Amino acid sequence: MKLVVLSGKGGTGKTTVSTNLSKVLNMAYVDCDVEEPNGHIFLNHDHVEEKEVFLLNPEFDTTKCTMCGQCVTSCQFNALAKVLDRIMLFPSLCHGCGACSLACPVDAIMEKPRTIGKIQYQNQFYMGILNIKEPMGGPVISELNKMVKESAIFDAPPGTSCSVVKTLDHADFALLVTEPTKFGLHDLKLAVELVKSLSVPFGIIENRAEEEEFLIRDYCEEEGLDLIYQIPFSKSAASKYAGGRLLIEDDDFKVHFETLGQLVMKRLEGA
Repeated sequence: MKLVVLSGKGGTGKTTVSTNLSKVLNMAYVDCDVEEPNGHIFLNHDHVEEKEVFLLNPEFDTTKCTMCGQCVTSCQFNALAKVLDRIMLFPSLCHGCGACSLACPVDAIMEKPRTIGKIQYQNQFYMGILNIKEPMGGPVISELNKMVKESAIFDAPPGTSCSVVKTLDHADFALLVTEPTKFGLHDLKLAVELVKSLSVPFGIIENRAEEEEFLIRDYCEEEGLDLIYQIPFSKSAASKYAGGRLLIEDDDFKVHFETLGQLVMKRLEGA
């Protein structure tokens, strides 16, 4: 079972929902926000195992290369350029697709692994980490998708980028976390469009909800969307979050997340 928690923007409480729900539902937690993972702050995992993530980059045998340029033409990502007497590679643009190797008529290209990140894991906890200056988190997220075989909550990157699409691959259900602001509503609409385009069943959670604010509720009613739960605004919750603590340590919030967990499981059963 794969439950993905995402948001159209950062700062809505996506990781708060993911980490607390993973404990309440006793599901593995998978941090796919590989550029800036922070779920470990709340789940406190030590002595994790590590696995490196590689991307295959072309390496040229200059004794065979005829400078025909077919490798350059085949590259859809402009990672190769024909410069005077050599083929130049721009590693940050290379997607490791292998098209250049297939296109080479003289078998002058070998694929060499280059480390772009790593995965840390231990006891229902998985975290992807992209190396500094690497531009593409997709390969790390793809490796996380392969590794996790148990029921898990996937904490997606913020926004609606390619990395979020990778995280949603084979998702059984998606939880869209938003906040009662105009920015929150704007980016929620983008997230709704994304999950609809991927045909992923979904529901919405409003975090930091206030009784007098109907922005998100009215939108969901107008569009016929499933507003699963409203987590109330609380200064004590903000204090616990700032201290790296789970909200379910508070009895009142534990009830909120247990109720949310039950509602989510009902949606999963009907998805």
